[in-house]
Amino acid sequence: MGKVTGFLEYERETPARRPVAQRVNDYFEVYQPFDEEKVRLQGGRCMDCGIPFCHTGCPLTNIIPDWNDFVYQNRWRDAIRQLHATNNFPEFTGRICPAPCEAACVLGINEPPVAIKTIERTIVDHAWNEGWIKPEPPSFRTGKKVAVIGSGPAGLAAAQQLNRAGHNVVLLEKNDRIGGLLRYGIPDFKMEKHHIDRRVLQMEAEGVEFRVNSNVGVNVSVEELRAEFDALVLSGGAEWGRDLNLPGRELKGIHFAMEFLPQQNKRVAGDQVPDQILATGKNVIIIGGGDTGADCLGTSHRHKAKAIRQFEIMPQPPELRSPSTPWPLWPLQLRNESSHEEGGERHWAVATTKFTGDEHGNVKKLHGVRVGPAPKFEPILGSEFEMDADLVLLAMGFVGPVRGGMIEQLGVELDARGNVKADENYMSSVQGVFAAGDMRRGQSLVVWAIAEGRKAARGVDAWLMGESKLPG
Repeated sequence: MGKVTGFLEYERETPARRPVAQRVNDYFEVYQPFDEEKVRLQGGRCMDCGIPFCHTGCPLTNIIPDWNDFVYQNRWRDAIRQLHATNNFPEFTGRICPAPCEAACVLGINEPPVAIKTIERTIVDHAWNEGWIKPEPPSFRTGKKVAVIGSGPAGLAAAQQLNRAGHNVVLLEKNDRIGGLLRYGIPDFKMEKHHIDRRVLQMEAEGVEFRVNSNVGVNVSVEELRAEFDALVLSGGAEWGRDLNLPGRELKGIHFAMEFLPQQNKRVAGDQVPDQILATGKNVIIIGGGDTGADCLGTSHRHKAKAIRQFEIMPQPPELRSPSTPWPLWPLQLRNESSHEEGGERHWAVATTKFTGDEHGNVKKLHGVRVGPAPKFEPILGSEFEMDADLVLLAMGFVGPVRGGMIEQLGVELDARGNVKADENYMSSVQGVFAAGDMRRGQSLVVWAIAEGRKAARGVDAWLMGESKLPG
């Protein structure tokens, strides 16, 4: 478990972010390189804690103390082997996961927790640099064919696991590149896309077939897929954005975050984007205080917006862990992302009431009111206000998978929240059709998506073969 007395000897240390004045002028990742010797000492902080709650804090149940120990001992090859045993894509989680494992770290009860996320990212980056990560094609083929629909982290994980079990796997993606929201939702300053490209090449060499521009239920027939494949895995995400049904919503300049963010990712990839939504020189208001809102904030900084304000209907969280979420629960507390460090204003306990515009139909003002606590969010009398707004970005989360098309044509049953309902083996109400990731559990984290993809793969494999040796 690292060094027995390491947690007493070494302070928590993580990579520094590049200077704000530098990074807001590009789309490269915000973190500076971090010396591997420092990472080794961070691994040494992992305690002999008896019951490592980090296991259960992580949806993938990563065997964290073991690879922390390997890193401290400079056994990097053993570390990546242990890390890959539970996580197909640690370079994704090591960059964009909020690290619930760290919130559950035993050391975190009264000291800064082990820098698990930094260690994880360094292990996999080291392994890629050393050339240790290679294709792992199966030793035999079962003759079974599986279609995985949606190439986000859940679909990628399911496809890789099923292919390694010997099935012939085709992964279908409606967009022009593989990656789902990893590709067209997460900004490059949080995760550069060469990390996805590298895994795609690995999976292609293992035997996975990728089909882009394949929108199942639109330009790809559901009936043909059912006839061609022995099983389907639905991993298309939860892309139905939460909207605001308010006066003035129809004005030009009010967009969903997922209209705004993918366009910039395409530009960074070298594509031409006609009529791109730009924040340049504008008064920008972002409605939604979560990760997607922060992504809009960072992108607006790089567009050189005139002013940026981010609204959140919930009250401001405390600076430190709230007593309502004691260890080892995920803590309710204020989080400052790199985008917040770059500027802009954050407004808490605010509700929008309407939008008004000019004679050309462009949004010009946002009208709002201060509100009381959840669940009622009652308006506070006399707190009404208006703000200049040339661009409004709706980043209030997602309410489930997009209706119609594939889901409607397959006839799968939905749960009370509008997600695809599935049993303990991840099979939907339709025989041979499975569901994983946000499409099954609702909007969630990349680490949950990978975990879901792995578990769904096991369910598919067991259904096709009568048993499965894949890990859950």
